[in-house]
Amino acid sequence: MLRLFHFNKLSILPSKASIFLPQTPISVSKTIYNNIRVRSQMGSYSTSSSSKLLFRQLFEKESSTYTYLLADSSHPDKPALLIDPVDKTVDRDLSLIHELGLKLVYAINTHVHADHVTGTGLIKSKVSDVKSVISKASSAKADLYVEQGDKIRFGDLFLEVRATPGHTLGCITYVTGDASDQPQPRLAFTGDALLIRGCGRTDFQGGSSEQLYKSVHSQIFTLPEDTLIYPAHDYKGFSVSTVGEELQYNPRLTKDEETFKNIMANLNLSYPKMIDLAVPANLVCGIQSKES
Repeated sequence: MLRLFHFNKLSILPSKASIFLPQTPISVSKTIYNNIRVRSQMGSYSTSSSSKLLFRQLFEKESSTYTYLLADSSHPDKPALLIDPVDKTVDRDLSLIHELGLKLVYAINTHVHADHVTGTGLIKSKVSDVKSVISKASSAKADLYVEQGDKIRFGDLFLEVRATPGHTLGCITYVTGDASDQPQPRLAFTGDALLIRGCGRTDFQGGSSEQLYKSVHSQIFTLPEDTLIYPAHDYKGFSVSTVGEELQYNPRLTKDEETFKNIMANLNLSYPKMIDLAVPANLVCGIQSKES
């Protein structure tokens, strides 16, 4: 069943239409509006949507995490949302939101992270009326839970929720809308499910290489090939890719399923250094006990 959430004068009410703020990542201090070119080391991409979407890609260097800020700059209230905020950069993000004259309505996560503590709880303690959002399947604490087919609307823009489990049980991908009045090409915020020329590991938190393969191929690779891919992390200096590029060049997910599963089973990755702190905190919206 499709569920919608609405932003209306800074209140959130379930209804037949979901309203979520558009988040835009800022890649190395680049602003992305309609018709403004987005550059990365992998190439140049341009968007042709209306100027409604204000978008920034922000980076936290210790965990190599991208946080994305999206807002409807044409709406009177300029509602905004943050995707995958990090606790260590909350003040930076809130300062930018203030400078841009935005109203933060949602702080949302793509999954329960194991490599950093989410900033959602800290944001909620600093900004009134902000609602935290995460997948219902994550079993984490949040104000709003989303699942496959839900829409998060902010102003006249919205994000579509696509369930992409495999890295963890509760992973989701947020995709900008496909209507004519939504940003084109579309933007997909893939979390750790799909990375640029890679994907998230599948050896903890209920991960499954079989499930991840099916999730990416059915929920992300079926999007238009010009859809821009914005992951939760990058470790090689890249900031954006496209569905078409990953279909052609991703060294893992271009393989058949059995080969992919074999690759994932033999990565021999070390135990995540932050997992014992991050996961318990992120299950409760990033709120840490005073003893931690």
